[in-house]
Amino acid sequence: MTMYPWWLVLLQGLAALILGIAFLAWPYRTLMLTVIFLGAYWFVTGIFSIVSIFSNPENKGWKILTGILGIIAGAVILIYPYYSTLLLPALLVLFIGFWGLIIGCTQLAGAFSKKDWSMGLIGIFAIIFGIIIIGEPLITTAMLPFVLGLFGIFGGVVMMIYAFKIKSAQAA
Repeated sequence: MTMYPWWLVLLQGLAALILGIAFLAWPYRTLMLTVIFLGAYWFVTGIFSIVSIFSNPENKGWKILTGILGIIAGAVILIYPYYSTLLLPALLVLFIGFWGLIIGCTQLAGAFSKKDWSMGLIGIFAIIFGIIIIGEPLITTAMLPFVLGLFGIFGGVVMMIYAFKIKSAQAA
C-alpha cells in the first residue's frame, strides 16, 4: 500500500494539522516563523551542498551554484525576516497565478484537440483563477496563511485517516 510505516504517516498528518491550526490561530506569526525556518533551511542546505563537493566531486558546478544561491537566499531571509515574510508569499502567489494561466491554456488546448468539454471547463476555471490571483496579488497574499491553514487541517486529517488504513492493512 505504501512504503512508509503507518505511524510516520500519522505523525506527518498530526504535524500538518498542528501547523494548519497555527496558521488559522496566528496567521502572520506562523507565516513569519515558517519563512524564517525556510531561510535557515536554505542557508544550511547551501553550506551542505558546497561541503558535499569534498566527498563527491560530481556535478561540482551545480553544487557550487546551488550552494551559493542557498546561502545567499537563506542569509537574506534571516537578516531581513520582516521583508522576507512579505516578499516570499507575494512571489509564491504570483507564481501560482501564472501557473494557473499556463495550466488553463494547456487544458483548453487539450480540450479542443480531444473534444472534451470537462477538460475545457477545468481550463477555463484555471485561467479565471490565475487572472484573479494576478489581478489581486495583495489580497491573495494576505489570504495565503488562511488558505494554508485550511489545507493543513484538511490534509492533516486525511493523512491521519490514511495512517490508520495503512495500519489495518498491515495487520491483516
